[in-house]
Formats: sequence, structure tokens, C-alpha cells
Amino acid sequence: MSQAATKIKENIIEREAARRRTFAIISHPDAGKTTLTEKLLLYGGALHEAGSIRARKATRHAASDWMSIEQDRGISVTSSVLRFEKDDIKYNLLDTPGHKDFSEDTLRTLVAADSGLMVIDVAKGVEEQTEKLFEVCKMRRVPVITFVNKCDRPGMEPLEVLSNVENKLGIEAIPASWPVGYGQKFQGIYDLIGKELHLYRKSEHGAKKAEMEIFSLDEGLDETNLSEAEKEQLQEEVMLIEDMFADMDQDKFKVGEASPVFFGSALNNFGLDVFLKYFSDLAPSPQIYSDADGNERELDEPFSGFIFKLQANMNPDHRDCAAFIRITSGKFERGLNVIHEGTGKKVKMSTPHTLMGDERNILEEAYPGDIVSLFSPGFFRIGSTLYEKEPVRFNVIPLFTPEHFMKVSTKDPFKRKQLREGLKQLSEEGVVHVFEVPNGVGNELLLGTVGVLQFEVVQHRMQGEYGVELYMQPVNYHAARWLPQEADDIIKKLESSYSTHVTKDMEENPIVLFESAYALSQAEEKVGGENLFKYKQD
Repeated sequence: MSQAATKIKENIIEREAARRRTFAIISHPDAGKTTLTEKLLLYGGALHEAGSIRARKATRHAASDWMSIEQDRGISVTSSVLRFEKDDIKYNLLDTPGHKDFSEDTLRTLVAADSGLMVIDVAKGVEEQTEKLFEVCKMRRVPVITFVNKCDRPGMEPLEVLSNVENKLGIEAIPASWPVGYGQKFQGIYDLIGKELHLYRKSEHGAKKAEMEIFSLDEGLDETNLSEAEKEQLQEEVMLIEDMFADMDQDKFKVGEASPVFFGSALNNFGLDVFLKYFSDLAPSPQIYSDADGNERELDEPFSGFIFKLQANMNPDHRDCAAFIRITSGKFERGLNVIHEGTGKKVKMSTPHTLMGDERNILEEAYPGDIVSLFSPGFFRIGSTLYEKEPVRFNVIPLFTPEHFMKVSTKDPFKRKQLREGLKQLSEEGVVHVFEVPNGVGNELLLGTVGVLQFEVVQHRMQGEYGVELYMQPVNYHAARWLPQEADDIIKKLESSYSTHVTKDMEENPIVLFESAYALSQAEEKVGGENLFKYKQD
């Protein structure tokens, strides 16, 4: 390729990357995250009618919650990737589980995002899981934009919400829009950036876009049913905060130390038009990732990407496994030949997909920031790097050690093979860690999870996808730590330690299990804490 042609290709890559916005939605359970996700798809044109969370028992469900257990329980248990385009901007929306028991999946997904959209319940403010997820965003220094949801219900007053965000998260909360009326009187949003008042009319279940009229502040207030005292209070609040967004420290926002705050109701679609109007300018285009050696991989370098998620059996009729790849550099084209960094094997990306929940569409090309789904050939793992030309390795995804443990076996002795195959698949997905039971019998395995509810997901999926009914028995382990691959001397010391058990996972990686906090601290003294890894090493 000539220098001129190379330069043109580089410019195309940079231009296309600038049109991408890849963001993850984070929140505590029940803050309305999945509802907001659905409504962003509605306003982005990806859906003609939003699935209402209230209608879960009917035939319609949220597009992001496609697994049967999600539809049955009304919660998200796995991350999903959703893509839509609005005003020439291509959005990659990463919908994450809110429940703390699935935080491992959420934390991995956040690594693939360039920004976070934090959803807060107006009545509850910042809750425990939101704090934990925000810490990951803060650690990665990515910008966070806040949406205060459920403003149509009783809750904190707006100024109190801002104070709550600042006190709980230690960041500056910068109002970008402001609710008109509280609770049952909530009827509009004042756009503090564009200086316009949006008044809405409710639609049935919020399945369609809300009808809306735009006024100046004074004209709009005359159209509301607020009392004179309430109108006066709103005008005073606006005078107090109207310049805060214009004065926001952009450097602080870019590293997650200041967050623009929008108010609204996802259920009724109030405030979503104002939010999306500014979101594309606030959310950054794709970041530059650094490789395992700390070298930056520029966006216009040849194709590279890393796998942040594996999901098996999205189509129950096929025993396939989808790998979710975050593109970090270069142009991806269907049929591209790439190299799997871990094994050196060549892979032809002949059937790449984009996804809408579990619906797949063939993808012809993609650019940095995009998420590509590819059928796993069997040797893909979470954290694997794929590249086209110059070798590169990303080491950005931690795999966390489990905190809860169960011995597991099958009730049907003739299904031991399916038991191991199914658990191996779920282990590769990152749903559960699977170990050999120390000194156990041949048909028993040990499961480890970050959250207790993950055991229920394992049981549900093993029954539904592999036809295996599990028998689970709690075991008394306090913690687990991965060991170096070459660790014979360390293993000898640990095996002689009190209340310590060394075993291996399904990929033959050594791991040590501790019966108590005391056993863990004693082992750290005996072999050195630096030899006991909280994250799985490559």
C-alpha cells in the first residue's frame, strides 16, 4: 500500500472512531437501569416500542434481558451489548448487571467502555453497589455521566441529590438539567445548557416517545400546574445553578472527578430527549489502550482487540459460544485473518455479528470502540488478545478470586460427562470458577463464585442448556488465591500449612483454598503475600 493510501486509511479510521461512543450503564439494582437502557434504544431508533419492565409477565421483555432466568426473575444477570445510531453517532451500549452477586461480569465489562452512565434512584440516592462500580470507573479515570431516575415518584429534592452524590462519591455533581415539579407533580425538565423548558405528556407504559412542548422558563412555568410558591422556588434554584455546567472543570470531568447530572423518568420518557441531546458531546470517543508493556496502541495501527466476555448458548438450538471483542485499533472487515496472541493460532473472522440482546446481525466492518461478536473456536478466553499484523498483548481484564464455595455433583451418574462439559463452558464464560475438590471423589467438583446468586444461575443454566440437574453442598472455605505456574516450593509449604488446601482449576492453574482469615494471613507470612494472587494471572 502506498504512503498516500495508508494515510487515507488512517484518516478514515480516526474519523470513524470519532463517531463512536462506547459506554456502560452502572447502578444499584432497581434504580431503573434496564428501563433506561430500553428507552435509550427507543429514542435512538433501535426500537419502535420499548419493552416495559412492568410487563415482564406478559409477552414483552426488555431487549437487554434475553436469558430466561432474567425474564423470570426480573433482574439482569449478565452483561449485554446493544448498538444504535442517532444523529450520525454510533453508540455501543454495554448493559451490566446491577446486582452485587454479578459484579465480576460488570467490572470486566467496564474495562471495555470509554465512559460510564450512572443511574441513581431519586428516592435512594447513591447506593452500595453504585459506589463499588463507580470506584472501578474512578480507578480507570473514565468520565461518568449521571442520570437521576424516577423523578415521577416521591424522593429527595434535586439539591439534596447533588449533595448525596458529592458526599458518597467524593466528586463534583454538576446539574445539566433540572426537574419541573417533584413526585406526582413532575411534569417537565428545564434544560440548563440550552435554557429551554420541556413539558411532557405521559404515554401508556412509556412504550412510545413522550409528547413534548418546548418553552422559555417563564412561559413554560405558566403552562404547569405548580403553585406560585413552587414556581418561585424553581426560579430561585435555577438562578443558583444555571452557570454551573458552563463553569465545569473539563479536566476533572474527563478523569471522573466531576459528573454532569441529568434528571428524568425513564418509565415515562421524561427528560430522555434532553439527556441524549448532550450525551454524544459529553461521552468521549474511543480511548487509546496500553499494551501489557505499557506502550500505547494508537487507533490507526493495524487491527487489534481484546475479548472481555464469552457467552455460550445464546441460541439454545446450537451449542455455540459468542466472544465479545472490544476493537482497540485499526479497521475490522468481515473475513479478516487475525492471530490469537495466547496460542499463535490464526482465526478467520468470517461470521462477525453485532447484537441486540440475543439477536445477531452480520457485521461487514467496524472501527475502534465497536464491539464485535464472533463464534469462539474453542481456545478463546476472557482477556485474550487478537491482532492482525504487529504482535500485541493487552492485559486489562482481571479475573477475580471467588468468595463463596459449593461442592457439586450430578444427581444422574450417567451425566458426569455433561456435568464437566457444561461447567467447563460456564467457567470459560467467567460465570463460575470450577476446581477439583481436594481429596474428593471423581464425580465431585468445587464451584467458586463472587456472589451467592451465581450458584442459582449455574443451576438454572445447567438444567436448561445441558439437561443436568445439580446437587450442591456448601463447603467451609473462607477465600481462594491463585498461585504462580511454577510454584512447587510454594505449594509444598502451603500443603503443610494448617487449614490450607491446594488444588487446580479446569485449566490446570494452581489455586489454594483457605478455611479461615487466620489461615490466609498465616500463609501470606509463610510464602509471601506477593505469591498469592487475588486476580488470575495470564
